[in-house]
Amino acid sequence: MARSVGRGLRSGWSVLLGCAALSQAPLAAAQTVELITGGDFEPPQTAWGNAPLADGRLCVDVPGGTVNPWDVAVSQANVPIVAGETYEFSFDALSAPRSVTVRALVQLPAAPYTTALDRNPVLSGESQHYSYTFRAGASFSAAVSLQIGGASQPWQFCVDNLSLKSGAVLVPYAPNTGPRVRVNQVGYFPFGPKGATLVTASTTPLSFRVLGAGGASVGSGQSIPRGVDPTSGLNVHELRFDRVHDAGRGYRLEADGELSHPFDISDDVYESLRRDSLLFFYTQRSGIAIDGKLAPGYARAAGHAGLAPNLGDTDVPCQAAASSQRAYGQPWTCDYTLNAAGGWYDAGDHGKYVVNGGISVAQLLSTYERSQSAAGAKRYALGDGRLRVPERGNGVPDILDEARWELEWLLSMQVPADQPLAGMAHHKLHDNQWTALPFDPALDPMPRELHRPSTAATLNLAAAAAQGARLYGRHDPAFAERLLSSARRAWDAAQLNPALYAPGADGTGGGSYSDNDVSDEFYWAAAELYLTTGEQPYLDAVLGSPHHTSAPSVIFDPAGFSWGRVAALGRLDLASVKSQVPGGRAIRRSVLEGADALLTLAEAQAWGQPYAPPAWVWGSSSQILNNLIVLASAYDLSGDRRYQRAVIEGADFLFGRNALNLSYVTGYGDVYAQNQHSRLYGAQLNGELPHPPLGSLAGGPNSGLQDPVARDLLAGCVGQRCYVDDINSFSTNEIAINWNAPLAWVASFLADQAGCR
Repeated sequence: MARSVGRGLRSGWSVLLGCAALSQAPLAAAQTVELITGGDFEPPQTAWGNAPLADGRLCVDVPGGTVNPWDVAVSQANVPIVAGETYEFSFDALSAPRSVTVRALVQLPAAPYTTALDRNPVLSGESQHYSYTFRAGASFSAAVSLQIGGASQPWQFCVDNLSLKSGAVLVPYAPNTGPRVRVNQVGYFPFGPKGATLVTASTTPLSFRVLGAGGASVGSGQSIPRGVDPTSGLNVHELRFDRVHDAGRGYRLEADGELSHPFDISDDVYESLRRDSLLFFYTQRSGIAIDGKLAPGYARAAGHAGLAPNLGDTDVPCQAAASSQRAYGQPWTCDYTLNAAGGWYDAGDHGKYVVNGGISVAQLLSTYERSQSAAGAKRYALGDGRLRVPERGNGVPDILDEARWELEWLLSMQVPADQPLAGMAHHKLHDNQWTALPFDPALDPMPRELHRPSTAATLNLAAAAAQGARLYGRHDPAFAERLLSSARRAWDAAQLNPALYAPGADGTGGGSYSDNDVSDEFYWAAAELYLTTGEQPYLDAVLGSPHHTSAPSVIFDPAGFSWGRVAALGRLDLASVKSQVPGGRAIRRSVLEGADALLTLAEAQAWGQPYAPPAWVWGSSSQILNNLIVLASAYDLSGDRRYQRAVIEGADFLFGRNALNLSYVTGYGDVYAQNQHSRLYGAQLNGELPHPPLGSLAGGPNSGLQDPVARDLLAGCVGQRCYVDDINSFSTNEIAINWNAPLAWVASFLADQAGCR
């Protein structure tokens, strides 16, 4: 996931209206002081210069065709914000002739763009009152603004009673979590496990009923008190209704005076998700126009294809030496350019990152590889003509067509043979500054840059390309050979440059993806090269790696593996791909032992998920999914249905059986995430844009609260309650290719379990 922080105000931004506030001394915490001058817009006034006042309010004719929210703004600068102080930002506003989303912002208008408040009110034709309270995390001189640019059509904006007061009383955020009976809102298999969770004050068992679509009782039972759940801070009971087997739609659970959201019981509850979770990658493609016939509602021009106004990815230079000096502590650049068009946009921004692309494309390849080898897998479910990709009908499995779009880009990021660091892979490619939110990539005018090669990126390329080489051989031998050749060159280059790390400071315009321990990447790359070639040097690297003898509890850490911890990818493939690796039985046993620990963890949870860290991390949804992959792999290896049931029940959490009663997958369930942080899908900010496509996974609860929206709304939250479905909450609600990749893997596994008993 790229940490795509929206810049908001910036130096040189276009101010339609505004003035500097009067100088003020720092405020005492007990004072209630108005910080905006002339916010009532009543004459006589001088604060807003020649602003067009009408009937005691300010009205602006906003032109169409602006690009950024800040291109048109009502703003007042030099407003003192004091760390720890509480504030209320309020105003009355309307829009005509249609509803428009604007941006209410309190922010330092220069680097590092410290933000105290960032909200997106939706205006209508009737004047409404809007009010936001917040506590400042830092002291700075802010610009207080309503940004109203970025719309394609002209409209009129009117505002009155614009106010920012110190000394406000914070209003606690209380999300609407709906009924206290929490179910998988998508559904359950007829003969699979069926669990739900009840939030209640009761400490003794309660009766519950299962109701059919017509309201008749089709089952009943007694709840199991589970006490106060540490992952949510809620007192909960577990409800079991495994003996309800009849397929049908519109079931509900009734308990403690509450009626759950509806759910289905069916063998096909996950079949559409198998496809939708993969369509996400098509809509994230860079360098190609998205076809609205394949993805209705998501048609757009090719992004970063070298067509004005963007400079494109077809001839990308290296990062300037001055910028690299700040990032790396020493100057670095190069005197060549690369055609690095194509690939997938990584996350909410327009960046493309080899380390994140590596794990993402590898998990898509593994989804296909599993479908060809696992008992009970539907071998043709991901085949040619099954997915919505433009290459369908070419005789190649559609999932491999999609994966190839990213693999080709990974190959393009390799340093040419006649250059220093030949064979290494550039760490990433993105704009040299953060862009607005939302933002069509075809309109992005920012310069794009290649960043310094890294050992981690190079080994990601080696691993993913080696895996691809063994899967494309029967479909395109020439491409398979290209992949293997690049994988070998990358491996050799990494041996020569084993400690070229990407710095954490290189985060302007894109995520840093820093990683100073690449021993796990060496293990993963060696494993894939060995499994593809069978050659001794790669086997020696596998057997000599400290990760090869690491305990299952280390390789399969209950916190989940991720882009920065990839040893599990190597271990899983060594266990599941046929080879002559010595100690194969022990390798497979280690996967079962890792799954056993996750099984024990899941059984201890009132929500059924195999994930319960003290602090939930950025992208926790994908961490849960990666743990489900370990459990599913254990089932494939052993046939032990305990693992199968744990995967099926663990998935319940993602589809609504959680503290927030929310499905984290767009379009799945009655109440689902739909305002994920993204520059492509910005319906919350611009009604002319769509929500993310069906099957898009939200990052999920994150105790770190690294964005101002999350900090304002969720301060003091517990574990899985640290989430808000807001486009500006990039730390809890971003989308990313490395989150949808494990979703696609698990969705394919779940769809294969139809008819399970």
